[in-house]
Amino acid sequence: MNYSLTRVTLLSYLVLGLTITSFVHAEKADQDKPVILEAEKVSVNDVKQVYDLNGQVLLIKGSIIVTGEDGHIAVDPEGYEFVDVSGTPESVASFRQRREGIPDEFMQGHGAQVTYDAKTELLTITGDASLKRLLNMQMLDQLKGWKIEYDDVKQYYRVAPPKDAKPDDLPLARAILSPRRKATLEK
Repeated sequence: MNYSLTRVTLLSYLVLGLTITSFVHAEKADQDKPVILEAEKVSVNDVKQVYDLNGQVLLIKGSIIVTGEDGHIAVDPEGYEFVDVSGTPESVASFRQRREGIPDEFMQGHGAQVTYDAKTELLTITGDASLKRLLNMQMLDQLKGWKIEYDDVKQYYRVAPPKDAKPDDLPLARAILSPRRKATLEK
C-alpha cells in the first residue's frame, strides 16, 4: 500500500572518545509511544514500513523530537524505527530527547544530518555537529565536531573529523564536560 499525503499533521577516525558513567538513559516510555509525522509531503509504504518526508519535517515520538527538511523512516519487524533526517544550509536537522531518571534532563543536538536507531539507541549527528546534555535548560556537557555519535545504552560520546581532514584543521573536536557527582556515580 503506497500513499502520498500533503502537509501531514578525528585525524584518525577517532579524535575523541568519552565515556560518561551515568546511569541515566533515554526515556523508556518513548518506546511505546506512537510516531507523529508532519511535513509538506509524506509518502507511506505500509507493506515495507517505510516513510519518506519532504519539506519542514517534524517527527515526534514521546519525548523525542526530530526536525529537518527531508526525512526517511524505516520500521523493522520488531517495531523499532530508524530515523534519518537532513537539513539544508539554511535550516539544520535537530534532535531532542528527555532522559530517564533525572527530571528535566535532555540530550539536544543539531547538524546537517541526524540519524537515530531506536533499537540500539544510537544517535549520529553529521556535518558541523553539536550535541548538548542539558539539566533544567542549563548545559552540562557540550560536544562539537564534524560527526558526533552518542550511544545512550553505553553512555558513550565519540567525535570524529571528516575523512579528508588535515593536521592544520585542528581542533577538529571540542568537548566541555561537567564534573560528575560521586553520589550519581555510585548508584
